[in-house]
Amino acid sequence: MINKRRDFVIVLSLLFAVSFAIIHFSTKYMVFIKRAPRSRFLSFAGGIAVSYVFIHLLPDLNTHQQVLEKADNGVLQFVENHAYLMALFGLAFFYGLENMVSRETKKKQSHAGSGIFWIHIGTFFFYNMLIGYLLIQEEFDHMMGMFFYFLALSVHFVTVDQSMRETHQYVYDQYGRWALTVAVLVGWLIGAFTKLEEALISTMFAFLSGALMLNVLKEELPKESDSSFSSFAVGLIIYSILLLIA
Repeated sequence: MINKRRDFVIVLSLLFAVSFAIIHFSTKYMVFIKRAPRSRFLSFAGGIAVSYVFIHLLPDLNTHQQVLEKADNGVLQFVENHAYLMALFGLAFFYGLENMVSRETKKKQSHAGSGIFWIHIGTFFFYNMLIGYLLIQEEFDHMMGMFFYFLALSVHFVTVDQSMRETHQYVYDQYGRWALTVAVLVGWLIGAFTKLEEALISTMFAFLSGALMLNVLKEELPKESDSSFSSFAVGLIIYSILLLIA
């Protein structure tokens, strides 16, 4: 029974990983999504992502903190036993990255230069790899937990893609979206064939949580004039109800 359930989890996670990749590849063709003026879909997606962060991600981070407190990792024990510190590091790291990209873009009055582009894409390649890896290695309480993970990050990927396209223009479509599409599948493959220690997985989850919080707040909560609060509220309320009753 355990083996059958494990096989089902692997197959389901693979389907979700492939779906992630398809979403990254196809957002270019989603003509109904606009950042300026901001489409109602992006505001609705923002509500879903924010709900996921506060109702699901933060409680999970506390669970991983408990895992790390029980771990005995020698010299690294102090750092690894602080999931919230790792989350803070993830948030600060991505904030610094976005700040650097923004400054470079303003200097050039167009898309960021090639060096900044590859730094940006390389960082989000790792970000997507973590998402793909945790898709199969994270211990979800039930199958619906994996589905909620997939749903929240799917709409998040759409907003990230739109932001990347706005920042890097045609270069992103030519190279970036391919890299981010492959990254999720690479992460899933690593997770399918390797098994890291539970403490290290918790550390990775904490780092990803902080990065996700920053990216959600940056991408899904734009200026009031650019967004639809009603669409945002509908997405937040519906997804919050789903998380609470699941």
